[in-house]
Amino acid sequence: MSSLIERDPNDPKRKEINPMLKLLLELGPLVIFFFTNARGEQLAEFFPTLAELGGPIFIATAFFMVAITLSLSLSLYLTGKLPIMPMVTGIVVLVFGGLTLYLQDDLFIKLKPTIVNVLFGSILLGGLYFGKSLLGYVFDSVFKLDAEGWRILTFRWGVFFLCLAVINEIVWRNFSTDFWVSFKVWGMMPISMVFTFSQMPLISKHSIEPLGGKE
Repeated sequence: MSSLIERDPNDPKRKEINPMLKLLLELGPLVIFFFTNARGEQLAEFFPTLAELGGPIFIATAFFMVAITLSLSLSLYLTGKLPIMPMVTGIVVLVFGGLTLYLQDDLFIKLKPTIVNVLFGSILLGGLYFGKSLLGYVFDSVFKLDAEGWRILTFRWGVFFLCLAVINEIVWRNFSTDFWVSFKVWGMMPISMVFTFSQMPLISKHSIEPLGGKE
């Protein structure tokens, strides 16, 4: 199994894919989840078999599971390896999505972001405890930072993931399912983008090559 996991960021044998394609593979399933939930009733009318899954949230969950499986399969095909954090997300989606469909209870898919973000936050902060800045596995194809830069950035992202888990708990417990799905895409994504851009001064300070790449 370890031979299928992506190589260390500093490994010269590590195979990269286009950053925009990487972003598409990671965010695509989430966008599909949103639009399928929004159009679940229409899809059930065109494809009656989908109605057997339940309401829109259950149809969206099934599409989400298929989309994330295809995304991971394409990553494996292109690089010969599975990206660590999307793989963790995929495992949680398949487990909790399966429970959602089997038990016809949307609680499990709502808990998925909480579980994933707690896992990511714990992994990043736990890695720092053992002297590993694991965020390099996610952003190494975009940024090249010194050790101190990766350490600080990893700590900040670890705390940020834990904050996202708290936000998800607040939203799904206090608002409707449709609002939660919309917020998951149009709320969480902008929040994450704003946080990412807010780290640019740190990235610039600790970059070991120009942000635009090698000249």
